[in-house]
Amino acid sequence: MKMTALYAALSGAFLLGTAALVPAQTTHATTGDNSSMTSSTTRATKANAGARDEYKADKDRIAADYKEAKAKCKTMSGNAKDVCEKEAKGNEKVAKAELDAKKKGNDAATDYKVMEAKAKAQYDVAKEKCEDMKGKEKSACKKQAKADEDKAMADAKANRKNVASNAGAKSSRANMAPGDTTAGTTTKK
Repeated sequence: MKMTALYAALSGAFLLGTAALVPAQTTHATTGDNSSMTSSTTRATKANAGARDEYKADKDRIAADYKEAKAKCKTMSGNAKDVCEKEAKGNEKVAKAELDAKKKGNDAATDYKVMEAKAKAQYDVAKEKCEDMKGKEKSACKKQAKADEDKAMADAKANRKNVASNAGAKSSRANMAPGDTTAGTTTKK
């Protein structure tokens, strides 16, 4: 009897130890994939780490480019220096907006933010260039710079609406049954 109890205890301990060493097997609800959670989690973590490292490297490159451009401005003086600094800051803002758009994926909102950053950067530089002028010429220059910014912002908003409406049209076409030509039309009774 003692041998049977000892055998049962050792067998139970062996099975529990083995179960603890083997990763949990799960079935993914949507794909039916019967794989280890730790391996899929590890793959996802490595992919995210690579994307994060690339994003950080790009962000560091943008910062370095900005510092280099600003350093070039130090040799200048007067309004030329101010214009150079505005250009450097504008280029940095546009590059950051493009990087964020790349990270988030291109959609209407991110495209709009990039176009908005470009418009504001161009406006800041144009307005700074007007500072060299005097009187009516300076006033006209600033008005033209503001008009150019307003037009660029209106174009950005129109582009955002067009992208959003095109995406809506594509999704409604995708939901149509093959051969269905009446989707989106109404009939009178």
